[in-house]
Amino acid sequence: MTVWIPVAKPNIGQQESEAVNRVLDSGMLAQGTEVSSFENEFSKIVNDFFCIAVNSGTSAIHLSLLALGIGPGDEVIVPSFTFAATANAVALTGATPVFIDIDPKTYNLDPSLIESAINSRTKAILPVHLYGQPAPMIEILDITKRYDLLVIEDACQAHMANINGKAVGSFGSAGTFSFYPTKNMTSGEGGMVTTSSSAIARKIQLLRNQGMEERYKNEIFGFNNRMTDIHASIGRVQLSKLSSWTEKRRSHAEFFNRNLDGVLTPFVSPGSYHVYHQYTIRVVGHNRDVFAEQMKSRGIGSGVYYPTPVHRLPSYKQTLDLPHTEQATQEVLSIPVYPSLEQWELEEIVTVINSIAASGS
Repeated sequence: MTVWIPVAKPNIGQQESEAVNRVLDSGMLAQGTEVSSFENEFSKIVNDFFCIAVNSGTSAIHLSLLALGIGPGDEVIVPSFTFAATANAVALTGATPVFIDIDPKTYNLDPSLIESAINSRTKAILPVHLYGQPAPMIEILDITKRYDLLVIEDACQAHMANINGKAVGSFGSAGTFSFYPTKNMTSGEGGMVTTSSSAIARKIQLLRNQGMEERYKNEIFGFNNRMTDIHASIGRVQLSKLSSWTEKRRSHAEFFNRNLDGVLTPFVSPGSYHVYHQYTIRVVGHNRDVFAEQMKSRGIGSGVYYPTPVHRLPSYKQTLDLPHTEQATQEVLSIPVYPSLEQWELEEIVTVINSIAASGS
């Protein structure tokens, strides 16, 4: 009987269950003390920035854009090689996402292509720290300062990632995180906005809660994008484990780096602390989809993140020349890297991949 090793596995245990039961027993289920405690605790991993918890990573991006005044007539530069939510959040403000190509080594937005995409309507850049590797924030900030542009970081896959010790989510006007079940930590569902600006923080607090800080005194139009205390209680437990889990992910990645053959392993930019939300190989010289099916037949799960560039999705239908993005969609394959993997599983993953790569099929 073949043992199945899935590509992702949420790590939920007794502590999370006890935290949820504590909230249920309290009778206070909506946004309350658990949420505020979660915000305070999360701030410690993002340079003590203001943190505002919301109901999803997509909401975090959307509300950040709105709080920064981005709307109809504006353009926001984004990579096309990402999850659709990044660009969708821009479109939902009425602004236009402008797609540019990626660095083929890091899969992150290529800073050398930014200036050619800037015009009088450009308001912001929305880099994604894809797969847990920081985007080139030093280069991006240099450009945004010269052109007076805003930066909103999509750090939804990059909890605890940093550049030379500076946490992602603390470079731009706002940073955004997701706590979806497959992320490096989860709250069941949820998101977080990080910012150094008290004014931006307050605006997001209003936007997430029907435009009001005090009940029935609605100051602006807002949404119901709150996080519940149930979700926050899970997030608090997971946050307490995030550092050790991150080290396990990085240790697993190092094992793969040393032992995988016949595929391209992840490149890490100098000064970057990669947290491996995904460990993504490139399958070159093989049909990637056939490669993945052969892994599956031998008990190893994998995932393609992402098979279609955002600009070519039916919701956008754009014809653009983004060759590195197009190539990545045909070659990338993410393999299991989650913290609970055991040594024998790591060895089995390596054995299967190396065997398939060597087969030439």
